[in-house]
Amino acid sequence: MAARRHLHAVDDEHMTDEDLLVRTARGDTAAFEELYDRYSARVYGLVKRIVRDPTLSQDATQVVMTELWKTAARFDPDRGAAASWILTLAHRRAIDVVRREQSSRDRIQRAGRTQMERPADTIAEGVVMEDEHAEVRAAMHHLTELQREAIQMAWFDGYTYREVAAALDVPLGTIKTRMRDGMIRLRDELGVAT
Repeated sequence: MAARRHLHAVDDEHMTDEDLLVRTARGDTAAFEELYDRYSARVYGLVKRIVRDPTLSQDATQVVMTELWKTAARFDPDRGAAASWILTLAHRRAIDVVRREQSSRDRIQRAGRTQMERPADTIAEGVVMEDEHAEVRAAMHHLTELQREAIQMAWFDGYTYREVAAALDVPLGTIKTRMRDGMIRLRDELGVAT
């Protein structure tokens, strides 16, 4: 059987491309293998010149060769040479790949622009911030006077701990302790999880 297959393959080498396509259309795998050997590199070269990406070109080449196997019966030798028909299939698939990739890039860019162009809901954000500020102001009333003043100066007025200590005429260590205790109490009042 192997000798017969080898002999069959040798016969394929002397067949025209058109004859191989006709035999491939009848399901002759040896004829298709010979067409594959003759054309896969040429198909890849054509596709790669159009697509430029080697991986996409390899994938497209496999699609073309599979399509060649499935559609060989559509080849009409009266309308042109087998080489032209095969390379036309390759050219069409390469153009499809380029269009698909461009369409994908366009969709991604549109999605990005849509995200960037989406107007912020400033009214809703303002309401949420005002609610949060009201909660913090209410929670601040549960602090001691020193905690409230220190946190107000450090967190809301932008003073450093050292500046707060100097302004309130309290040792720096005391301010740090009051700030820590005050922040823990605020966290508890606001129900913030740690």
